[in-house]
Amino acid sequence: MRVRAAATLLLLGLTGCTASAQDAGPDRQNQIEQAVLAAPESLRASASVLGYGGEPRETDPLTLLRAGSNGLVCLADDPATEGFHTSCYHESLEPFMSLGRRLRAEGEGSDEVMSARYEALEAGDFRMPKQAALYSISSDAGPGDLDEARRLVVVYVPGATAETLGLPTRPEGDSPWLMLPGTPWAHIMIGR
Repeated sequence: MRVRAAATLLLLGLTGCTASAQDAGPDRQNQIEQAVLAAPESLRASASVLGYGGEPRETDPLTLLRAGSNGLVCLADDPATEGFHTSCYHESLEPFMSLGRRLRAEGEGSDEVMSARYEALEAGDFRMPKQAALYSISSDAGPGDLDEARRLVVVYVPGATAETLGLPTRPEGDSPWLMLPGTPWAHIMIGR
């Protein structure tokens, strides 16, 4: 609870400091500090951060704001959407994630993104890792109030089924559950 309160105070201060820089686009340091909030505290300082402003990368609309060294990639909150959402995931998921971001930026919907991901996987354009983690934090109130934020940990386990893991395939209270069983991006959902 103390960590959440400190993070909230830090974010309130950071948000206020960037108000005059709104015309110049999102503040780089503010994006970095907010993006890593989704990650476990021990992984934050060495995570790579992707965000907004500057030159997008060739295969992705996001900019590299900070290079990291621990294999974790964190995404800054999209300033064009309401609320607050950041996520961090293992770098082995980057080809899968960046393809989705690029297609959504081009106006594609969820069905088209999933089809394109299947096609790219079949073509050998990328491989899903044997397992990898993703962390996210979301709040309708924005980054200034994270006490009631929704936190989620996802563990990708390609091809896993309810039978192979012994997990339900639908949410049941606060128990972990398996989403998209039997697919290349089957993953365990763990709310916290």
